[in-house]
Amino acid sequence: MRQFHTIVVGAGPGGLTCAEVLARHGKDVLVLEKNRLVGPKVCAGGITWAGLIQYVDESLIEKSFYAQHIVSGWQNIMIRESTPIVATVNRERLGQWMVDRATAAGVNVLRGTAVREIFKNHISTAGEERFGYKYLVGADGSSSIVRRYLGIGSERVGAGIHYQVPGDFKRMEWHLDTRSFRTGYAWIFPHKDSASVGVFGDRRVIRPKELMAGFREWTQRRGINLKGLQPKAALINFDYRGWRFGNKFLVGDAAGLASGLTGEGILPAILSGETAAHTIIDENYNGEKLERLIHKQQKHTRLLEFSAKNRRAGRLIIEALIMAMRLGVIHFSALEMGESG
Repeated sequence: MRQFHTIVVGAGPGGLTCAEVLARHGKDVLVLEKNRLVGPKVCAGGITWAGLIQYVDESLIEKSFYAQHIVSGWQNIMIRESTPIVATVNRERLGQWMVDRATAAGVNVLRGTAVREIFKNHISTAGEERFGYKYLVGADGSSSIVRRYLGIGSERVGAGIHYQVPGDFKRMEWHLDTRSFRTGYAWIFPHKDSASVGVFGDRRVIRPKELMAGFREWTQRRGINLKGLQPKAALINFDYRGWRFGNKFLVGDAAGLASGLTGEGILPAILSGETAAHTIIDENYNGEKLERLIHKQQKHTRLLEFSAKNRRAGRLIIEALIMAMRLGVIHFSALEMGESG
């Protein structure tokens, strides 16, 4: 049984960031990814410019947007800044770029290798292999096997559904239609030759079937043709209950660090992966950046919880929030998980 300093389960942005940082500090790191292909995921591919530009090479950016269009039941506004607010990336290209960086740093990445069982100081794979570890990092998404091993439940989970629609889309749009999506929203995020068109909603508030029905009605009203296209769906975990558990860590969706309000998850994954790595290297590491992100994520969760329990008041709060952004009282960063706010 080969021993590693750290085993990372999952080769998403959080896991690969964690692994790369550790390897650059001379640690022997193994990343286990159950899929053969790293990167593809049900994701709009949106990254907040201020939060992620420090982590992602600009060559990966497909389109960037100085304006954001926000549509609700009562309002239709545009917010414009002098610098890009949000950009889009191709998740497959991002994944391969991150794998290349990690392997160049010395990380061992095993693809097509699913973890079958976790033990106190080693894991076994579906292929009957065993690997020992000193530290274990769960970066394996909303259905994390590491999270389950730690006995942590997941009640606050959202459903994301999207189509990649061919065409040259010009505007990045957010649609907060409470009648169709309750506390969720629909989006149009343009990429190079297509756009991610999708919807996100809290499963406790709206069933996926109902969410999909509202989404289809919305696309018809918008004149968006989905004929012949296949939807992709995934769960998004925003039930945060901690990220460090002795010598075991959770990052990204495995830790429930996505925003329940917007579904944003790439930055929380990268930042938590980076923080976990630095904490493994130095247990006195100052994780203030992650703590600020967690504080904002918890604010998003509280707003979502209130809106779910008090639908009429929640709708008024969302409309007031949009109005405040329109008047410049609140910055768009109120919806972001990054440092810009």
